[in-house]
Amino acid sequence: MRALVAGGAGFVGSNLCEHLLNTGHEVLCVDNLVTGRRCNIEHLLGRAGFEYIERDVLPDLSDLPRAGWVFHLASPASPRDYQQHALETMRVNSEGTLALLRLAQRWQARFLYASTSEVYGDPLQHPQREDHNGNVSPIGPRSMYDEAKRFGEALTAVFQREGRVDARIVRIFNTYGPRSHVADGRVVPNFITQALLNRPLTVYGDGTQTRSLCFVTDMVEGILAAMECKAASGQVINLGNPEEYTVLELAEIIRGLACWESTIEFSPFAVGDDPHRRRPDITKATRLLGWRPSVPLRAGLLKTIAYFEGEIAPIAAGGTK
Repeated sequence: MRALVAGGAGFVGSNLCEHLLNTGHEVLCVDNLVTGRRCNIEHLLGRAGFEYIERDVLPDLSDLPRAGWVFHLASPASPRDYQQHALETMRVNSEGTLALLRLAQRWQARFLYASTSEVYGDPLQHPQREDHNGNVSPIGPRSMYDEAKRFGEALTAVFQREGRVDARIVRIFNTYGPRSHVADGRVVPNFITQALLNRPLTVYGDGTQTRSLCFVTDMVEGILAAMECKAASGQVINLGNPEEYTVLELAEIIRGLACWESTIEFSPFAVGDDPHRRRPDITKATRLLGWRPSVPLRAGLLKTIAYFEGEIAPIAAGGTK
C-alpha cells in the first residue's frame, strides 16, 4: 500500500512514516516545514519506497502520485506553535482537510483525520469518552486549534455520511517521545529540557492538573490500527494512555530520571483555557482495534531523555538548536 502522510515531517508524522516503511508500505511524505523538521525524516530519504515533497496541502493536490491511504496529520499541535501560527492552523484543518478529503475521494482512498483531545476543552466528563461534546471556548486563547480541529472533524463526518470517502477520526491525547522538539512548549519536552540544562522545572499553577501520556510508538500503532480496521469506518476513536498523572508528579519523575539537582518552581499559567484534567477512555479503541498502549511511562521517558540529550548538547555548549 502507498500511504500519503500529510505532516509527515512532524513529531508523530515522522514516526508514522518510519513505522509504515518498516511494515512494508510505500510512503509519500508531504510537509511544508512550518512546524515539521527535515531532520525528522533525514534518515528516511535514501530508503526505497519513501518520497518526500515539501509543499502545502491547501492548493490543488491532483498532481501527487496516487495513494490508497491518506493520513491527515498536517497541523501545528503545541500551544506555542498553534498560537504563533494561528491562521495557518485554522486553514490547514479547514481548507487543508477539504483538499485532502477531495483527494481521497478522487483516489477512492481510505482517509484518517488526526484530531485531538483538545476538542474536549476543559472537559466536564472524566475520563473523556468519544460521545462527550466538549467544553470549549470558540474565542479563547486555544480556539484557533480547538475549533479548527472540531471543524475538520465535521468536514470528515460530512464526507463519510455522504459516502464520498471511507473515513475515520482519531482523537490524539498527549503524546511524547523521540523527535518532539526541545522548544515544543508541552509538559514533557519542557521538563526534560529544563532538567538536562540543570534549570528549575516550571510547574504552572499548583501542579494538580493532570495529563495522560502515551509514548509515540504506541500512538503510531494505534493510528495504523485505525486505518487498517474496516470496522473503524465512520468512527471517532480516542487514542491515548489512560494512566493519569498530576503535572507535579511528572515533574518529580522526570527530575529523578534526568537530573536530581534541578529544582521545581511554580508559575502562573502562561496560556488560558488549560484543561485541568485529561484522561482518555479507550474502551472503543480496545474493543474495535484491539489496541492498548504498552510502553511504561518511565521506559518511554528514558528513551525520550536519551534523544533530548543529543538535541540539547549544542544548546548546553552555547549554540542553538
